[in-house]
Amino acid sequence: MVNKVYEKVKKIIKENYKFFLILILSMIICNIELPYYIEAPGGIINIEERIKIEDSNRGIGSLNMAYVSGYKATLPTVLIAKINKNWNLIKKEKNNINMTNEADYFRNHILLQEANQNAVELAYKTAGKQVNKKNTKLYVTYIYEKADTDIQIGDRIIKINNCKIESKEDIKKVINESKKNFNIDIIVENNEKEIHRSAKLIKYNNNYILGIAISEINDIEVIPSIEFNFKKSESGPSGGLMVSLAIYNALTKEDITKGRKIVGTGTIDKNGNVGQIDGVEYKLKAAVKENAEIFLVPSGENYEQAQ
Repeated sequence: MVNKVYEKVKKIIKENYKFFLILILSMIICNIELPYYIEAPGGIINIEERIKIEDSNRGIGSLNMAYVSGYKATLPTVLIAKINKNWNLIKKEKNNINMTNEADYFRNHILLQEANQNAVELAYKTAGKQVNKKNTKLYVTYIYEKADTDIQIGDRIIKINNCKIESKEDIKKVINESKKNFNIDIIVENNEKEIHRSAKLIKYNNNYILGIAISEINDIEVIPSIEFNFKKSESGPSGGLMVSLAIYNALTKEDITKGRKIVGTGTIDKNGNVGQIDGVEYKLKAAVKENAEIFLVPSGENYEQAQ
């Protein structure tokens, strides 16, 4: 019986080998990732479904963050993007083309963690609650294309020129005291191992910099306690504004939604400054699709894009 099946399969393959060869080659070609990425309208996330605060007040309306859907650029998706006006084909930055999926995942989730941390600190303090921060950790989340360094995304900065680093201000101080044309010795932690890295300062806008971006992560203690339950597929800092508003609304008696469905986007820092984000047009389309009554967007360029 087994031999008969084997012979039958062998005969089918022999008679149709050209078809199977073309099929395999087509599958390989269609899965080759191109140096682009695709942005498209996404959806919205009700922040109340992502945070849990002890004895919180629940509003009648809702505060939601909008997001952009992203797709890998392969031959089929690029062709769709050329036809579909709602899909935007964007060329990857040179320094991002060779970024591993692991590094990209790490960066986006650290940025989400930092955004949520800023939202907690701002909302709790504005609501008159105490915030205690400790155990500061500094992670590399971006490397400028022209940076002269072997630092990697995901490195945790421990020391620079033998000086212990506990804040972004410490990094600036060491850089200002460093000689411009000499190697800077950096000790980092990566995968629980201490590693020596090096860098040379580069000139940018009349200042000397390392050419990296740092995210500051702390252990935060607050009363009432708060927990986040974002999905693994959800990342990035652009929901910071809406998360801070949702936390504040949960901590105070007044319902700032006034019963309305509010959608928005924008980064937030611990001082309440709202920052620009990408993909405003797609987030606005998502808000319209979900029948939002109010759409919040950072002033300036983002506001102009949303009009």
